[in-house]
Amino acid sequence: MMNDNTRHVLLVEDEIELASLVSDYLKQAGLRVSLCHRGDQALAQFKHLQPDLLVLDLMLPGLDGLSICKEVRQFSAVPIIMVTARVEEVDRLLGLELGADDYLCKPFSPRELVARVKAICRRMEPGFGKTGSNERLQLDTERFMARLDGKMLNLTPVEFRLLHHLVSHAGKVFSRSQLLDHVHDDSRVVTDRTVDSHIKNLRKKLRDAARKDDEWIHSIYGLGYKFEWP
Repeated sequence: MMNDNTRHVLLVEDEIELASLVSDYLKQAGLRVSLCHRGDQALAQFKHLQPDLLVLDLMLPGLDGLSICKEVRQFSAVPIIMVTARVEEVDRLLGLELGADDYLCKPFSPRELVARVKAICRRMEPGFGKTGSNERLQLDTERFMARLDGKMLNLTPVEFRLLHHLVSHAGKVFSRSQLLDHVHDDSRVVTDRTVDSHIKNLRKKLRDAARKDDEWIHSIYGLGYKFEWP
């Protein structure tokens, strides 16, 4: 039975039978689902429905998934799972660099997608991974929001979790694989370059918002990354 707190998923997929199958699995998992079959209709539907999570196919009629992802990230930090039949690493990385939080390659098991969606929904629950803040950087773990020097940081959920984890263990060095394990806790196969892309985006957002030319996330040659309060 659904209630006002039921998470709402917008599934953008042009393969009608696959979309129907995945929708059924998501509904059985207790989620509310809306379907869209064209890329050129996805943005309008997203803005109208304001879903909690977006599942987005890469190849769509009218407008491709990467373009949609880029547009959505201009005004929303809602989690995005990319679905693609193109397995080249550049496509995976490009999707993540544009702000996607996860990806699945076709063919995939609907149960696997449901597991990914539910994992993201758990991280959206109030109180997930609380941490302290200071006078310059505040992290709101209930709403996945961050503020630096009075400016809001438009972080994706993955970027927020990375920042939260590093801040919570300030001064400790984490390898890329350790950071990936924290962000993706379901043992999927991803590359070190993925976390580099997320860190690059996170650093830029911190740098753009900071009133001082401070370095918050440091690269430790041959080891990984650490956070230090300026």
